[in-house]
Amino acid sequence: MTGPTGVGKSSLAVALAERLDGEILGADAFQIYADLPVLTAQATPEQLSAVPHHLVGFLDLGENFNAARFVQAARERMAEIISRGKLPILVGGTGLYLKALTHGLAEMPPVDPALRARISSLTLELATEELAKADPEALGQIDLKNPVRVRRALEIVLQTQRPLADSRGAWSQESNEFRGIILTRKREDLRNRIEANVAQMLASGAIEEVRRASHAGEGARRAIGFREIEEFLAGKTSLDACREAIATATKRYAKRQLTWCRTQFNFPSLDLTAIPHPKSALIRALEILEAEAP
Repeated sequence: MTGPTGVGKSSLAVALAERLDGEILGADAFQIYADLPVLTAQATPEQLSAVPHHLVGFLDLGENFNAARFVQAARERMAEIISRGKLPILVGGTGLYLKALTHGLAEMPPVDPALRARISSLTLELATEELAKADPEALGQIDLKNPVRVRRALEIVLQTQRPLADSRGAWSQESNEFRGIILTRKREDLRNRIEANVAQMLASGAIEEVRRASHAGEGARRAIGFREIEEFLAGKTSLDACREAIATATKRYAKRQLTWCRTQFNFPSLDLTAIPHPKSALIRALEILEAEAP
């Protein structure tokens, strides 16, 4: 199950797991981190006690993670869950992780240490300029404010000598072992939920989480809200401005997630705005999954 942040994946996933005797596997690049449960909107204590969750809140803030590590960890957890007669239910909004699991990772040439070292030394501005020269179309495919994404895209383009789109499209054949649902909501509904979630997050301890996370590495710091809260703590912005910046960034991220889901997966969609009652949403989700069964 996937969809944009704020759409309501966690609560429906727990309901599905309870009905189907399943356990939840997180597929979120930021909910993997320990010590940031509020900031990254991890499952609530009540949800965690209702259904076992895996790959959530387990990674030290100083570590980095990637799609390859996710696939390996997810496969191991899936096998273990199935061995106990339970159903693994993958839930998360990191489309790249899910795509890597359902289609397999693209084969890449061995890392060129010298090239990686040179690119790592570039500023975000210089890396973006070089990427624009090497593959102008790549600029529209990544988050240009994210230095890790920009440098990685540049490394792929220079190492493969092919456009980034070619490498991204080099997935293995889609596996038929997965059934899925893309959760959606009407635009205004989702925007309102995101704004409410951000306000609740700030009131529920996210600021203290970031205050205590001084040892966080680049991976954890990319979580939406981390740097915005750091600026607030440093006195560079007001709480209202911080809240607005996080809400704006979250809405933009949700838009990118929806685009990814709709272009990268063939899963049917479920509009939760049209089915606001949780029990009705659960029934409809079960119907969709049943219809997808081979």
